[in-house]
Amino acid sequence: MTTMPVSGVPAPARGSRPAPAGHSRDRRGSPVPAAGMIATKIMELRKRRGLMITLIVLDIGFPAVFYLIRLLGHAFAPRANPSAGSGQIFTFFAAGFLPTFGFIVAATVGCTAGSRDLTEGMFRHLVVTGRSRLALYLARIPAGLAIVASLVAIGYAIVCAVSVFAAPTFIDYNNVNIPPGLSRAEFGNWARDHAEPVVCSLPYSGQVPANLPCPLPWSKSAVTPSQPASAKLEALAVKIASQDYPGYTAIFRSPPDSLMIEAGLWIELEAIVTFTVGLGLASLMGQRTIPVILLFVFQIIVTPILSAVDIPTCRTCSARSSGWPWHAWNHPGCR
Repeated sequence: MTTMPVSGVPAPARGSRPAPAGHSRDRRGSPVPAAGMIATKIMELRKRRGLMITLIVLDIGFPAVFYLIRLLGHAFAPRANPSAGSGQIFTFFAAGFLPTFGFIVAATVGCTAGSRDLTEGMFRHLVVTGRSRLALYLARIPAGLAIVASLVAIGYAIVCAVSVFAAPTFIDYNNVNIPPGLSRAEFGNWARDHAEPVVCSLPYSGQVPANLPCPLPWSKSAVTPSQPASAKLEALAVKIASQDYPGYTAIFRSPPDSLMIEAGLWIELEAIVTFTVGLGLASLMGQRTIPVILLFVFQIIVTPILSAVDIPTCRTCSARSSGWPWHAWNHPGCR
């Protein structure tokens, strides 16, 4: 029905008004999550203070307290306590504890982020607002990864910092302190001047004199003093040093930069994959408990079984078959 004004001219048809300048159109139906949605998901996870405190203590607090005790012990009693940082301590954390702690953090945060809206009945209310279901799901991924990646990175940064800045002055090779960076000739000269600890402690495939007094263990934190020895014992020490020189060059006072970067990326990748799998399982099952149990069972039981499977194409270097960089660092033959 067309209305006629008093002047007799038909009124123009009403169309949709264009959006005012400076205002974007409604994007609630877009499958791409907005920055506000991601920030809201991060805030929802942060509000679970009990969970956050537990994960921070596990992934950051444990390495920090461990290194603090070692730093204080070395500061007050340097002869009785070795330096806080070393390549061995780095390997201890990077190959063992940090991947395990990162897995626990990623699995817990992923399963929590995937099931929170469903278990609390908030997902249906979010859908009613017009938001895309896909956008609501995808917003959990960057939100959870922001927390997981930050916790894992901070814990790993503590380990790397102490391993580098508190590294020992000498190389500990079979409980004998040796200066770093020696050439083969310099290593032989040093072994001749320190014949007794070299003969008593360093590995050797030949025969060692049975009447040699070996006051083991030698001190790890103090420089091994030069001991007067016979010419025969000095010659044997030089021979042992020549045999053990490849093993000496494979030991570092602190982990190399390339190793720290590569190992950190592997730990972060494992945490990201674990978080993604936990998020998907929790969203599929609508709860957190069973997905967490399944992930822990897979990590504790299934993963060691799969790791023990012999792969014929990787027999030449089993360390590289696992993919972890510190195995190749600890095995010079696999470089």
